[in-house]
Amino acid sequence: MLVVERSAASLHEPDMLTAVEVRLRTSAGEHAGVMLDESEKLDLQELAGRPAGAVWRTTAPLHPGSAFETVTLRPSRPEPFSRLRRIVLRPTDAAGAAFEVESIKLVSRREQLAAIRSGPSWQGLGTVEESPVVFRVAVRSTAALAPHAATTVLERTISTPNRWEPVAVDLAAFAGRRVTLVLSLAAGRAGALGFWGSPAVRAHGTLPAAIHAARAAAADPPQGVIVIWSDTTRADHLSAYGYRRDTASALRRLAAAGTLFQHCIAQATWTKVATPSLLTSLYPTTHRVADFSDRLPASATTLAEVFRTGGYATLSYSSILFTGQFTNLHKGFEELHEDTSLPDQDSSKTARVYLDRLLPWLDVHRDTPFFVFLHVSDAHDPYEPYAPYDALWSDRARKAEHERQTKAVLKFIADPLLKQFAMPARTDLRQAGIDATAYSAFNQGWYDGSIRGLDVEIGRLVERLRELGLERKTLLVYTGDHGEEFFEHGRSFHGQSVYGELTSVPLIFYRPGHVPAGRVIGEPVETIDIMPTLLAATGLPVPPAAQGQSLLPLFAGTPGWRARPAISEKAVTHELFAPPPHDTESFAVVAGGWKLVHNTVRPRGGPEFELYDTRSDPLDQLDLAPRHPEVVGRLARLLDAWHAKAVAARLTPDAAATRSLSPEEVQRLRSLGYIQ
Repeated sequence: MLVVERSAASLHEPDMLTAVEVRLRTSAGEHAGVMLDESEKLDLQELAGRPAGAVWRTTAPLHPGSAFETVTLRPSRPEPFSRLRRIVLRPTDAAGAAFEVESIKLVSRREQLAAIRSGPSWQGLGTVEESPVVFRVAVRSTAALAPHAATTVLERTISTPNRWEPVAVDLAAFAGRRVTLVLSLAAGRAGALGFWGSPAVRAHGTLPAAIHAARAAAADPPQGVIVIWSDTTRADHLSAYGYRRDTASALRRLAAAGTLFQHCIAQATWTKVATPSLLTSLYPTTHRVADFSDRLPASATTLAEVFRTGGYATLSYSSILFTGQFTNLHKGFEELHEDTSLPDQDSSKTARVYLDRLLPWLDVHRDTPFFVFLHVSDAHDPYEPYAPYDALWSDRARKAEHERQTKAVLKFIADPLLKQFAMPARTDLRQAGIDATAYSAFNQGWYDGSIRGLDVEIGRLVERLRELGLERKTLLVYTGDHGEEFFEHGRSFHGQSVYGELTSVPLIFYRPGHVPAGRVIGEPVETIDIMPTLLAATGLPVPPAAQGQSLLPLFAGTPGWRARPAISEKAVTHELFAPPPHDTESFAVVAGGWKLVHNTVRPRGGPEFELYDTRSDPLDQLDLAPRHPEVVGRLARLLDAWHAKAVAARLTPDAAATRSLSPEEVQRLRSLGYIQ
């Protein structure tokens, strides 16, 4: 390890670090790594004793040999220089390798932004300058008689740095004329930076001809589509699905006035892997996102890209790192709210904050086709909800004792990630002398209260759609990315298996007068079916690579639905911040009332196959594999056939896909954040 100390003066820089560029050569090794350290004093011995994945979260591939190369190490998000005391560099991960380091360069956000022409953005105006920047929009006539005549329609001075200001300009006076829009900047200092966030021209009250043509095939297509991606939400904890507590009355009303799917199967059981499946209609095996730092290949077509190409305004609210640019899921969105924009970084309750932002946005876009991806994480830990929901099903008087128990059990949790999230197994609590049933019940009271708080915000959304006259014009979809374990298989948290408490998620469609009211569909479906359904409803083309299918025939009870097995996946992972266990791999197939789990990589002595009756045992408690070998064999063959197709359709990794591109094309993709 090489430690680079920063000078005391440099700690006062107002900018942020976006990358560390290292010029070096090595004799061997696969990856260089860097750690950004904020501590007053660095204990190298303690650091060396940590698991490698806990230290080297930011890595980049090496190409050993005699030539020097520039290795760019990008943190998962920009880090303030003011907190960064030192850089700890691991030039190579090969023991005994020789290396030479020529230089280490810290790349600031300002430098990064100045080097690119476009990228992930916001609809609005902004600057990183402390001094004012003037933004101007002019309309220049292109008619032959007045080729240079120009009219200024906007002049806006931005004096507050690091803040976007949405601005609308009325161009009605120029309707029917051929004009050129000129966007320009002015500042008192040469080289000042100003940013135009995804400017778009919209025709209010009318639809472009391209959208009319695309929507002609759809029966009364919706003007707007909103997908609520509810993190860590089990279907069996919602009152619409028969739960004993009234956790979600607004969702129950939506289900009564819309269509509810009883058996929606998630393709993965943690957000990092599940979200690309929703937004691409691809199985994880195909889209290749499996580990903490994996990124969706740029060759994938996302739901937002199809909507944006079709002329829709596209907006994303991301509640955690995994659903934004870090996973390449900003593709196609004109406006993206990352989790770093949330006011309380320690809270998982995001619905209220994001609804406060979404409601005025809907008002502005009431005459515009729109697509909104609303990722909310209220049910995710930390479970404790806002008041008054914190006291609905958990006694406030027991909070201090519950927190004491949580602190006491930490020393018995072996896995670093589960220790960080305070997620004990039943055996950990037993070792600590704590009643696991009572401990879990308290957490579930908070969990259910968090769902109630989220449900209130969904009710606010429906109210505003009704006020704006958009309720019947908007297709609203509520679904979950995965569930949560509460010791059904001895563990807490998620991402660890493909059992029912993690794979069974809610799915409700709502659009009064268009989606059948009160319909309950028992056919097993998958989250990859949502993208084709939304595109079919709006008349936009479904990408040829999509592996899901439209649910519209099930709504209408018409031919067109093809029953097929539903699949869930849990991959082997290598990075510390992926859910444990890392050294297991499982695939589940649901078909004909049965669920087969194939544990392709498993602990010594663990079963290769598990079989469950989904009708009587939705949480996979009683393994029937020894009793029904013929069912195991039949479903195993189905799973093998599916896996062969999923592997054959795998997306090409970006490194291979860009070999035929010019340097300019590669830089364009990099500037947009699609490749690294």
